[in-house]
Amino acid sequence: MSGLITRRNFLRGTAVAGSGLILAGCDQFDFLGARDNQVRQVMEQANVLTYQVQRALIGDQTLAREYSASEIRQGQRPNGSMDPTTPEYTFLKMQNFAPYRLTVKGMVEREVSFSLDELRNMPARSQITRHDCVEGWSCIAKWTGTPLGPILDMAGVKPQARFCVYHCYDNIQRTLSGDILYYESSDLVDAYHPQTILSYGLNDQVLPVANGAPIRLRIERALGYKQPKYLHTIELVDDLSPFGRGKGGYWEDLGYDWYGGI
Repeated sequence: MSGLITRRNFLRGTAVAGSGLILAGCDQFDFLGARDNQVRQVMEQANVLTYQVQRALIGDQTLAREYSASEIRQGQRPNGSMDPTTPEYTFLKMQNFAPYRLTVKGMVEREVSFSLDELRNMPARSQITRHDCVEGWSCIAKWTGTPLGPILDMAGVKPQARFCVYHCYDNIQRTLSGDILYYESSDLVDAYHPQTILSYGLNDQVLPVANGAPIRLRIERALGYKQPKYLHTIELVDDLSPFGRGKGGYWEDLGYDWYGGI
């Protein structure tokens, strides 16, 4: 990959060349906001093009590269929020997440929910993959969890559903009117990808709070902000516009592209 112009490098290059902006970190990067901003227009056009090209060329089931255990050289670096303070999350953490439930709802035949123990007792998948952050750093780690696809099948996804919206306990921003909670989304191709897991383990240990306990979604062919931490609800929908500012995720609402593929 080092000899190729990757999508991430292209987008970063166009942003820096067009605005002089330096990416200081995932939780500091703010994309200027104006809809008519030239940099944003370049980003959005590149996103649409890359989404279509990657879906056509890479294929729905192509796997992200997996690494050997010897290539894990440090702990997984946490980023963004590392300890949510919502009352619901604080209570769960005090109870060691025993009352936790993951809910699947929306455009499904039946709403389902699972405890953490139930998720851990389902068939699991482990994978050693590289986490790529939009700020430019990468980290190789081993993730263990329940594949998302079979969970969605238990709920029975309706034919009109197009997206999964991932709701989190992460109060990433506090305002006078209340907390803004982190959310993300993906299409069903990424949701059903064999490497997309509801991760509860990291490097053969219980997933730490700083890395998203009790459940962090892993979509391994996407950038780090598409891997939502502190996940509690998956909602099947046909339209992303009712959520947040309608762009499909917290960072997307501030200017990041929705697809986030690498």
